[in-house]
Amino acid sequence: MKTLKPLIVSLFVLVILASPGLSQNDTTPVVTTSVPTVTATTAVPAVTATIVPTETIAPAPSVAVTQGKFRVGPSVTLRPVTDVIESNQDGIVELFMNNPSLNDVTLNVDARVSVPSGIHVYGQSFGDAGGAGVVAGTFSVPPGTSRTIILVIKADTSARIGSHTLQFTGLYWPGDNKDMFQPISLTYPVTVNAPSKNPNSADISNTANVPKGAETPKAPGFGIIAAIFGVFVIARLLSRKV
Repeated sequence: MKTLKPLIVSLFVLVILASPGLSQNDTTPVVTTSVPTVTATTAVPAVTATIVPTETIAPAPSVAVTQGKFRVGPSVTLRPVTDVIESNQDGIVELFMNNPSLNDVTLNVDARVSVPSGIHVYGQSFGDAGGAGVVAGTFSVPPGTSRTIILVIKADTSARIGSHTLQFTGLYWPGDNKDMFQPISLTYPVTVNAPSKNPNSADISNTANVPKGAETPKAPGFGIIAAIFGVFVIARLLSRKV
């Protein structure tokens, strides 16, 4: 009995000491609040694309891109036919100009021929060059066509017997675009064995050697003579009616 008494007193003291804690736990419960995870969201405003109608522009045709220049390079060459000058044989050379059909512009050629002393050159659209001079001519070749100009070379009695060199120079360009010009530089050798029979005439002595379809020299002044003759005929007819 004496042993239990101290034990009971100890238990009583423990109960008294524990009572405030229990009371406090009962009256003031500890509330655990779970904090939600907040994710910041930035509102993106909706963008509505507004299409403004514009005028439809058709692409420029390919011709406009190539206007004023060659798609394919033309050719300007010399073709020897007869390179020996004798009494009954004239020197003959072809000036060949070709403008491929892929081009859309005209080939324009400005050609010049420098001749030594005593040599004469005649050609369609060329002027006469005698002595030590220069003969010049201008030519136009549409796309897809070619031209062959016959140049007749003659020697007079002052020409040196032997070999001579004719110098062909000039320019060619597309259409009206002269800024796109290209130079021409060609040479042609001829041999003079004897003076020509008619050095001051554009008539060809050896016509059998002239290629078909080539443009041959025209007799100077023929157009003027024909015009004068036509006017004379009309005047006679009018005078008869009166």
